[in-house]
Amino acid sequence: MKNNSKNFFDIIVVGGGHAGCEAAAAAARMGAITLLVTQDVSKIGEMSCNPAIGGIGKGHLVKEIDALDGIMARAADEAGIQFRLLNRSRGAAVRGNRCQADRKLYKKSIQGMLSSEPSLKIYSGTVIEFIKSTKGSVKGVKLETGEKFCSEATILTTGTFLNGMIHIGTKALSAGRADEPSSISLARDLRSFGLKMGRLKTGTPPRLNKKSIDWAGLEGQKGDENPEMFSVYNEKPKNPQIDCKLTYTNKEIQEYLYSSDSIGPLYRWEINHSQKHSVNPLHDKYQ
Repeated sequence: MKNNSKNFFDIIVVGGGHAGCEAAAAAARMGAITLLVTQDVSKIGEMSCNPAIGGIGKGHLVKEIDALDGIMARAADEAGIQFRLLNRSRGAAVRGNRCQADRKLYKKSIQGMLSSEPSLKIYSGTVIEFIKSTKGSVKGVKLETGEKFCSEATILTTGTFLNGMIHIGTKALSAGRADEPSSISLARDLRSFGLKMGRLKTGTPPRLNKKSIDWAGLEGQKGDENPEMFSVYNEKPKNPQIDCKLTYTNKEIQEYLYSSDSIGPLYRWEINHSQKHSVNPLHDKYQ
């Protein structure tokens, strides 16, 4: 495929999650003709696991992305509905910015910034394998539709989708995230390179119907009076700020979870492992 072909790009980015959005934006801003391929264009910028940006460690990372002219910090400021500096009573090295974000506003912000990049083309499709040269180097990607795109470099940012699996209670199913397919064929092709493969785990907090919660009985938690923004380009929140609410587990709930057959195998291992080290996992993880 010649370089003047409409199917040739300087850089191809596979995956439209946080990493893919940053990679695509950075490449396009550097002047590279860039293609971002993702299964569902409407899901670009989707906050799947947790409607928050930052926190201890992660807040530092978002600041570093902003220093490199990335887009996550700007989107966080656009979508933030509560900003807090965590560990304010501790030393500066362990403080971390965090904002609760409106998921729709965050996605809108990310998609808006990407669509404004003239060197970036966004394409909806599922990559099933790499196009390889005779020497085995990656020269592009092939989609499940049979379409092929070639490039000088390919960036893979598939996240939880690459041979992904979801655990819901005691059930396990193949998926990238809820109601979206896992990228099985691409994972199989990646193994052909002889790379060492592994699996990482993430956890998604439960979604609760707000009508089922007795809000009056919960402890309020306000955001910072003069919040610090993530991006150096912003000075104050864009949206009205809301209070969060705190609740706690108790001994009865903890004992139920320790003995319950309904809890998933991964979390059962976590709880049993934590018990051996005399750690209260629920208090530490969810407070």
